[in-house]
Amino acid sequence: MEAVFFDMDGLLVDSERVWLEIETEVMARLGAEWTPEHQAHLVGGSMERTVGYMLAVSGSGESPEAVASWMTGGMVTRLSQGVRVMPGASELLDALRAEGVPVGLVTSSLKEIADAVLESVGRDRFDVVVTAGDVVRTKPDPEPYLTAAERLGVEPVRCVVLEDSPNGVAAATAAGCAVVAVPSLLPIDPAPGRLVVSSLAEVAVADLRALIPA
Repeated sequence: MEAVFFDMDGLLVDSERVWLEIETEVMARLGAEWTPEHQAHLVGGSMERTVGYMLAVSGSGESPEAVASWMTGGMVTRLSQGVRVMPGASELLDALRAEGVPVGLVTSSLKEIADAVLESVGRDRFDVVVTAGDVVRTKPDPEPYLTAAERLGVEPVRCVVLEDSPNGVAAATAAGCAVVAVPSLLPIDPAPGRLVVSSLAEVAVADLRALIPA
């Protein structure tokens, strides 16, 4: 196992709840309602996709740039007040670092949002950070994970990805990585090279190593 990559929203930190709050507030400004069912359509997706969906649902004539600014500003403000790390995530991260395994953070969120999370979690705990601004195509495209592997100089097939969304799992699988899935808003089925658990508290470094082909 040459590296382990953590997704951010819903996997490393409990930010899906914050996203729902901000999306609800922004949709109210657009004159429409927002539900958890709407959010489920977007989990693991990019800001561009989220904004486009919100404008389509609301029928608003507001510019995508304005809506993206509201979303980003709201998320940064809320996350800067502190974030809750998901159960088992911090312990697994520390165990990987103790064993000298390179660790990356790979997210479809914008850099400003990732920076707000890393202020609480610790930027120096990650050897590489890949955000939406670092790639042309976000998840479910494999580019984010291929970019992280390239920056670390490791082979994707020797890496394990930790994800909570079908989009993220699809990206990791397409990149050739093994996957540990902790489903949040949407179900994820077990598959070859994929371990599905209810919490990272159930996962040890040895479990990650066991996913890598001999």
